[in-house]
Amino acid sequence: MSWSHLASRLRSGYAATIGPRTVLAVLLAALAAGPAAAQRGYAGIAPVEVDVALVLAVDASQSMDEDEQHLQRDGYVDALTAPEVIQAIRFGRHHRIAVAYFEWGSMDQQVLIAPWTIIDGEDAARDFAARIRAAPLNNLQRTSISAALDFSGQLFARAGFRATRKVVDVSGDGPNNQGLVVSDARDALVAQGVTINGLPIVMKDTTLDWSPAPQLDRYYEDCVIGGEGSFMIPVRGMENFGKALKMKLIIEIAGLQPALRVVPAAATGAPACRFYE
Repeated sequence: MSWSHLASRLRSGYAATIGPRTVLAVLLAALAAGPAAAQRGYAGIAPVEVDVALVLAVDASQSMDEDEQHLQRDGYVDALTAPEVIQAIRFGRHHRIAVAYFEWGSMDQQVLIAPWTIIDGEDAARDFAARIRAAPLNNLQRTSISAALDFSGQLFARAGFRATRKVVDVSGDGPNNQGLVVSDARDALVAQGVTINGLPIVMKDTTLDWSPAPQLDRYYEDCVIGGEGSFMIPVRGMENFGKALKMKLIIEIAGLQPALRVVPAAATGAPACRFYE
């Protein structure tokens, strides 16, 4: 299957009819069949253009216990260094991407763990992942997705390179409960040409009375993700986090537009999103 044919089938809804493992297998097969030039890493001097600038915005609020934070960190480390992800990077026009990783909690709690780094192959990916693994865990307060999105915009503004695409990848296990209405923050970032994708972690007991958004995947769909080709992949249990993240990174890095969501992010109004604040 050619890469263009695969992208066409994903956009037409093909991904929604099969399981994640099958989607990942097809993606990897297409990458392996790519042009030989795409298999070579960047070997020049300081790069000025990247295929995608990717901000990884990771929930480190109190709702994530220590075991869950370790699983989350391990998921990012393993996914970023996976051979399939490295191959996706080399498939791009420039054969390199830029990545930044930070963890967030309340309005004034955004901890930049790994600043903008050019990843053009295995060595750079391992170095970036090592910074994430070595950083102490954060136990942050509250859940301000809107502040995390604003901080992501600041990171793009300070980037010293040109990116063909700009993507924010938000993972979290709860709704926005502090700061601006999250849909307003989303719309401001989308207006700057940024795509926001989501990795909602649906693992808490949603029958509890204090749970303000029991359908977290729908909340992310309606209020968090947005921009051209935006999508989300719900994670139902931390044991599935790494696999979902790896598939998500491959799709984002390759620039595909999978039909993994049902309702366009901008189709619902802000009142529904304010209800959860």
